[in-house]
Amino acid sequence: MAHPTYPLTTPRLLLRPVTPGDLDDVHAWQRRPDVVRWMLGAWPRTREESRLSVAAMAAEDALRAEGDCLTLAVVGDAQVIGAVELVWRSRVDSTAELGYVFHPDHGGRGLATEAAGALLDWGFGEFGLHRVMARCHADNEPSARLMARLGMRREARHVRSYRFRDGWADQLVYAILADEWRSGIRSG
Repeated sequence: MAHPTYPLTTPRLLLRPVTPGDLDDVHAWQRRPDVVRWMLGAWPRTREESRLSVAAMAAEDALRAEGDCLTLAVVGDAQVIGAVELVWRSRVDSTAELGYVFHPDHGGRGLATEAAGALLDWGFGEFGLHRVMARCHADNEPSARLMARLGMRREARHVRSYRFRDGWADQLVYAILADEWRSGIRSG
């Protein structure tokens, strides 16, 4: 079983496992159409749907086997402002997938970059990952910019590669290797 020593801290943030007490903060972004707009299979959630989501995220507290997800609450200004996650894709290849979601009221200050960077530090450091990738809808420009700020390279644009809402959508794929992360190759 692998998980960071909690909490992970950055100059402005604290990252820790999600708890049931985070419901109000999580629901504050999960109910917003502008937040779930680019998320596959997501919709503005009711409070009860957010409660179930928080319970699921609270169980994602460690990487025990391939396919597991480690989800961490991002705490800033004494509230949960977002979440970051690593999904362990392959033990043999030492790969994972990065994900993130943040309340828009906390955008534009580099907090998402700071939080995702802290999780990548742990993933490439203590957990020993070789490669981390991330994906987004091709029209989700803020997400693509975040991946670029983290130093991830755009590796692919998969044309009409997945069903999204009521049509086909393009997907962008970004990735970074451990040696690139450690050498500090970043664009922001």
